[in-house]
Amino acid sequence: MVLGAGPVFLWPAATNGLGSYKWGAGPTFVILKQEHGWTIGLPANHVWSYAGHENSTNVSASYLQPYLGYTTKTYTTLMVNTESTYNWKATQWTVPINVMLSQLLKVGSQPIGLQAGYRYYTDSTNQGPTWGLRFAVTFLFPK
Repeated sequence: MVLGAGPVFLWPAATNGLGSYKWGAGPTFVILKQEHGWTIGLPANHVWSYAGHENSTNVSASYLQPYLGYTTKTYTTLMVNTESTYNWKATQWTVPINVMLSQLLKVGSQPIGLQAGYRYYTDSTNQGPTWGLRFAVTFLFPK
């Protein structure tokens, strides 16, 4: 089992109203266990704003990402998780459930991770999405 803790920071890097325009900070932690191909974990944090644009709403937000995954001997991984946020100022949850399939492979000598996933929102804002797709290609550079 692995435990970790540290800080999380929020920079006011918003454009066109898609952010808080606030500086923020707070605690973050993670707990993780891997055994027999299974990975289970929980990263979490909370951010409070402390400075920034005075006309913008202050930030008080929690983030939870519990996940469960299984990796086969051929490096195929099936994972389910949620990347949930709770806005304490608006008393609003955003709760997507993600199901993802990934594969580690080599092209020549280059290790690459391919991932595809589906996201369904069990709770969101009135203007928020109801579903989504995720595709990723990750080039890996081991030591």
